[in-house]
Amino acid sequence: MMAELTALLTHPLAQMVLALAAILAFLGVNGLVLLYAERKVAGFIQRRPGPYEVGPHGLLQPFADAGKLMSKQLVAPMGADRLLFWLAPLVSLAPVVVCFLPIPFSPLLTGMDVNLGLLLILAFSGLNTLALCLAGWGSNSKYSLLGAARAVAQSVAYEIPLLLAVLAVAFQVGSLDLSAIAATQAKGLLSWNVFVQPLAFAVFFISAVAETNRAPFDLPEAESELTAGFHTEYSGMGFGIFFLAEYSYMVVVCAVATALFLGGWDGPLVPGPWWFLGKVFALVFALMWFRWTFPRVRFDQLLNVCWKWLIPLGLANLVATALLVKWVG
Repeated sequence: MMAELTALLTHPLAQMVLALAAILAFLGVNGLVLLYAERKVAGFIQRRPGPYEVGPHGLLQPFADAGKLMSKQLVAPMGADRLLFWLAPLVSLAPVVVCFLPIPFSPLLTGMDVNLGLLLILAFSGLNTLALCLAGWGSNSKYSLLGAARAVAQSVAYEIPLLLAVLAVAFQVGSLDLSAIAATQAKGLLSWNVFVQPLAFAVFFISAVAETNRAPFDLPEAESELTAGFHTEYSGMGFGIFFLAEYSYMVVVCAVATALFLGGWDGPLVPGPWWFLGKVFALVFALMWFRWTFPRVRFDQLLNVCWKWLIPLGLANLVATALLVKWVG
């Protein structure tokens, strides 16, 4: 009996199902934790306590917010395309589950070991732009449509420097496997790619802020201009799913940055997964810090930063990396 159970649990399909279940549980807990953390970070930066009334130090506030969202009525605006309108939040959240599969939390803790894991993440994370486009088109609202148009233009622009930064590391290591890339950095602090490829890290992280639609690049939402942008017409759990997807994509890009540039699970004393999670949430804290520190840029400024600065810098770094790899070997 035990042999049959062991054989069942070691089957690739069973391991994938367990990994998906663990990822879904992590996404729910992560949404609650980051919701509380962002409100506390915002309060600290603005010199106020943040949520404080519901539970000790406001610890139960995320549960109250989640209960409020789940209890609200789901309403579609008049004239909206109901299929696209309700499909958009699901299309936004579903790819995140796949994006977590190839992320290496440690040498032995990976949902699915894929040789092209980095390519898998880049392919599925791009579907979020399609979800924003569906939300803007299906809402029958000028504010939502403008937000969707901004999201598409922003995504097309910033995916290019992000790919250039990723390719520089892939050329250097000779692999698109995140586990292999992280393993090459497990030789001490100075072997981390953030010191070997500092320009690629800067280009990647700035592009990641834009890809996740976080301030100061949150032009698809832009509350002061477009009410709430692409999700203006969403209420209840429709809005909640978009909210959860945004926090999940934040963790995905920070996990990829950790594996590519910050040594992955490398670190002393404590087990590797804790180092990996610590680095990921340190980068997430930086994203929150940016939101409550920098003002929102204009849309032309956002595109100028990409086309005039990040893409030329990314190309120059990629060419230099390719030449060094060719000459040095």
